[in-house]
Amino acid sequence: MGNIKKPLASAIMLATLGMLTACGSDGDEGISGRNGVDGTNGLNGTDGIDGLNGTDGSNGSNGADAGLMTAGLTRLATVPAGAEVTGAFLTQQGDLFFNVQHPSDANLETDKDDKVFNKGTVGVLKGVNINNLPKNLISSPVPQSTKERQTVVSAYGEYQVIAQTGDTFSGGLPNGLGVVYDKNGTAEVVTIDDPDFNGFVETAENEGYLFTNWESIPGGMSRLKVNKTNAGWVVDNSDVMMLDFGDWGTIANCFGSVSPWGTPLTSEEWGNFGDSTHLWDDLSADDSYGNRDALKAYMDPTNSSPNVVPNTYRLHYIVEIEDAISANPTPVKRYAMGRFEHENSIVMPDRKTVYLSQDNTNGVMFKFVADVAEDLSAGTLYGAKLTQDTGSTEPQTTGFDITWIELAHGSDAEIETWIAQYDAIEYHDGGDTSYLTDADAQAWADGAANYPTVANGGGKVTAEQAMDNRIAFLESRKAARAKGATAEWRKFEGIYVNQKRAEEAVEGTDLVSGEDVDQAFVYFAIADMDKGMIDDEGDIQLSARVKDCGGVYRMPLLAGYDVARIEPVVMGSTYRSSLTGAERCDVNALSQPDNVIVMDDGRIIIGEDGFQENNTLWIYNPKVND
Repeated sequence: MGNIKKPLASAIMLATLGMLTACGSDGDEGISGRNGVDGTNGLNGTDGIDGLNGTDGSNGSNGADAGLMTAGLTRLATVPAGAEVTGAFLTQQGDLFFNVQHPSDANLETDKDDKVFNKGTVGVLKGVNINNLPKNLISSPVPQSTKERQTVVSAYGEYQVIAQTGDTFSGGLPNGLGVVYDKNGTAEVVTIDDPDFNGFVETAENEGYLFTNWESIPGGMSRLKVNKTNAGWVVDNSDVMMLDFGDWGTIANCFGSVSPWGTPLTSEEWGNFGDSTHLWDDLSADDSYGNRDALKAYMDPTNSSPNVVPNTYRLHYIVEIEDAISANPTPVKRYAMGRFEHENSIVMPDRKTVYLSQDNTNGVMFKFVADVAEDLSAGTLYGAKLTQDTGSTEPQTTGFDITWIELAHGSDAEIETWIAQYDAIEYHDGGDTSYLTDADAQAWADGAANYPTVANGGGKVTAEQAMDNRIAFLESRKAARAKGATAEWRKFEGIYVNQKRAEEAVEGTDLVSGEDVDQAFVYFAIADMDKGMIDDEGDIQLSARVKDCGGVYRMPLLAGYDVARIEPVVMGSTYRSSLTGAERCDVNALSQPDNVIVMDDGRIIIGEDGFQENNTLWIYNPKVND
C-alpha cells in the first residue's frame, strides 16, 4: 500500500494589480500582453506593474490582465481564436497529438503549410519528443499579432495539421471527415467542427491508427491510418473511415482513453436533458437545440414511426471499440459502466478498475470494477461520497476523503433487455413521464414495496420487475444520489493515470526509467467550480474565488488501485478587470482546464476550454510543490 500524502502544497497565484490598456481611435481595446505589454492598435496606456511598453498594432479584442506565471506551469502551445484545446494524447515515442476544436470562422491567416484554422483540426507536434523535454522549460508567448492569434503557436516542435473537417483524402472518405450520415448511409445529418479525444493505437514502429471523437448530436468517431516519416505524419488515404455506430448511433463523443489492451474508449456526453430525462418524451419540454430531431433523423431516416421518440436509454455510455485495428472495428456500448454524461473513463493497470467522470452540473464521480480483467461487459458500479476537510474552503488547499458506495452489479446483456423496453415510447404533451424519475430512484434505494411503476412502451411493468437494478445503470446519477453519493461536481472533465507510474507504485514493478515511483496518482480536471461546489450546501462547500477558472485535482493510488483521497494540485487565478470591473481568468494561469494527461516523468499536460481569446495547452510539474 502506498503512502497517502497530505493535501498538495499550493502554488501561489500572483496577479498584477493593474493592466496596460490601449484604446484605438476607431477600434476596440487592444489585447494586453504578459508583463504589461500594450494592446494592439491603441494609444500607449499607463505602465503596468513591472511591464514593458509595447508597440501599437492592428485592431484587437479586449485584453486580459497578465499576472506572474504559476510556479511549475509552462505554456506549451496556444490554439487559434475561438478554439478549445482537445484530444491531448501522448505516445510512448513522445508524439503529442492535440486538436483545434470549433475555431472561429473569422480566422484567415495561414501557417507555413498554408493551412487555415477556421474548421475542426486534428494535428500533432512534429519534430520534438515531448518525453525528452527538459525540466526547465520556456513558455510560448501570449499571442499578439493577428497571425499568432489565428494559428497554432508552440514553444517546442511545430504543429502539423493531419486532417480537418470535410477532408475526403483523395476519395478515400467521400462523405468527408467529421460528417455523420443516418443509419442507412443515405443522407447527411451533421457536419462536425468539434474534434475531441484522440487515441493512437500502434500497429508497427512509426505507424498505427489515430482514432478521433467528433462531438455533436449525433456524434461520431474517425479512424485514420497514419505513418511517421522524417517530414512528419502522413495519412494513408486508402485506410480512412468514420466508424459505423449501428441503428442507435452515438452522441456528443467527448474525451476518451485507450484501454491497456488497446481498445479506444469513447465517451458519450451531453444531449439527454441532463438530470431531466423524464421530460424527453414530452413535446412541451424545451428542446431548443433540436437534440431529439437530430437523433430521430439518424435513427429513423424515413420517418416510418413519426410518433416514436428516440430511445435516450440507448445513449450516454462508454463505448469500447473492439477489433480496433481490423477492417471492421466494432463499437460496443458498455451499459454496465453506467449511463450519464460521460466525459472520460480511465482503466487502471489491473485491467478491471475504472474511474469515470460526469461532465454536468451536480455530477457524480463513479468507479466500476469489472468481474474479469479486460472484459468491461459486467461488473459493479460505485458512486463516491465525499467528506470535505474540516474548516477549509479555499480551493487550493482543500481536499476530500472518499467513501465508495456500491450501487449495483450488472451485465451488458441484462441491461440491454431493460433498455429495449423503452424503444417504442411515443411523444406526448405534458402529463406522466415514461422514464425513470427521482421518486423511482429513492424507492429503489429504500427498497420500498410499493415501488413506482415504470413504462415499458406497451404498458407498465410490475412493482416486482421495477425493483430490479435498472435505475443504477439507466439513471446512474439519480441512483447514486439516492444512495447517498455526492452529486455536486460542476464540469468534471478529463480523468487520467499514467499506466507505468501506477503499476510501479502499486505493484512494485520497475517500469519508469530513472526514478523509483513509490506513489502514483489519478488526475482529473474541474473546468468550472460553480453551482453545487460553492453553494454552501451539501458535501462540497468551496469558496468562489476561482469558480470560473477551475483547477486540477489528484487522487493517490492505494493497494488494489483503490483511491480514498482527493487533493488539489493547481488552480486557475482570477483578477479584477480594469476595463469592466468584472472578474476574469488570468492569462498566465489555468482557464477552465478540460483534458489532462500524465507523462512518464510525472508531469501533466492540460488542455484548456476557457475564456481566453487563445486557449492554452499547458505542461505542469506537480513536483515543484511536493
